Amino acid sequence: MSNKATLEINGNTHELPIIAGTENEYALDIKSLRSDTGGYITLDAGYKNTGSCESEITFLDGEKGILRYRGYSIEELAEKASFLEVAYLLIFGELPTNKQLERFHSDIRKQSLVDDDVKKIVDAYPRFAHPMGVLSSLTSALTAFNPSSVNVDSEEDMYNAIVKILGKFPVLVAWTMRKKQGLPLGYGDNTLGYVDNLLKMMFEKPNEEFVHNKIIIEALNKLLILHADHEQNCSTSTVRIVGSSHAGLFASLSAGISALWGPLHGGANQAVLEMLEDIKADGGDTKKYMAKAKDKDDPFRLMGFGHRVYKNFDPRAKIIKKSADEVLGDLGVEDPILEIAKSLEQEALSDPYFVKRKLYPNVDFYSGIIYRAMGIPTDMFTVMFALGRLPGWIAQWREMRLRKEPIGRPRQLYIGKTHRPFKSIDKR
Repeated sequence: MSNKATLEINGNTHELPIIAGTENEYALDIKSLRSDTGGYITLDAGYKNTGSCESEITFLDGEKGILRYRGYSIEELAEKASFLEVAYLLIFGELPTNKQLERFHSDIRKQSLVDDDVKKIVDAYPRFAHPMGVLSSLTSALTAFNPSSVNVDSEEDMYNAIVKILGKFPVLVAWTMRKKQGLPLGYGDNTLGYVDNLLKMMFEKPNEEFVHNKIIIEALNKLLILHADHEQNCSTSTVRIVGSSHAGLFASLSAGISALWGPLHGGANQAVLEMLEDIKADGGDTKKYMAKAKDKDDPFRLMGFGHRVYKNFDPRAKIIKKSADEVLGDLGVEDPILEIAKSLEQEALSDPYFVKRKLYPNVDFYSGIIYRAMGIPTDMFTVMFALGRLPGWIAQWREMRLRKEPIGRPRQLYIGKTHRPFKSIDKR
């Protein structure tokens, strides 16, 4: 295969270098296109065909349903690894040894205290504030309590910033939920594992002993791993482009949280439950709504089915479906919303319309079911997604800074008015 492509514009030919990835993906290098062609740019709304960077972190093949972190399959990591092992892998490039993992977790524990003044910020929010807005704001506020900038050329500085946010972020997640529920804000128990401690911080009642449930811990561990990174999606691209201005880690993460908030991105799992609530309010007839979903003239949209990237199946959904069944079975939850979800799932998996179009339940569908069964409020679902995505965002920010990528500055094709003279206000 030639290592160059030829582009012809107005009879003039221009050579574009072809860059090959390690998984037989190819890209046209157009960084000199504008200067070489006298002003031509590419136009790609939504960046569906545009690579913004070279990355060693995550490989995704939507046609074949493949997702790998640093070369390891998502199936194997979800089955065999802990969330902190995966976080270490994504950020530093290799799975940790026992010694490295113990030090990593120990250093995270040491950084898990949040300045008590942050509680005053939490107290200032109304209880009806959306948790994602609160989380984004609190993450940005950490900059005020940690004002020194990260020296990205110092491994020690970079490492300290990473364990600091990994230690404090679960506390902010728990406080965000507990504020909404009117519960006291605490710090959990640092003798526990990362995920176990998170659950305790979220659900412990001041007048009850917290009960640890291994099935829930394992299900949440898997969910966080499945959400840990997903290549150059909206929020990850946001973290990288904000960081490319040399904005700090906390500020870049706060921007990523805001991007994740949107219903077309991280808010999709919340949208699934809201859809189920609407179906229940309308009598719970799932067959009626499956018919509406198949009617191209009906505005109803079936949330939690299919995926923008995965054209076959979402490999994460296959993994988490089993956990969803285990959680529902263990908790014995009797919930009409979850019954509607199971009915929709069964119908979609057997209906030729959905099977032919490969509109299978995705990870948002099953994660919403699990969070609902755990007792996590619907508007907290995206917050849980953010916690899972945290290591991926950190890894992407770190990679971008270490590669010394230039500041992000997309071009545009102007389609507005051409030059016109100014009219004084009495002549308008």
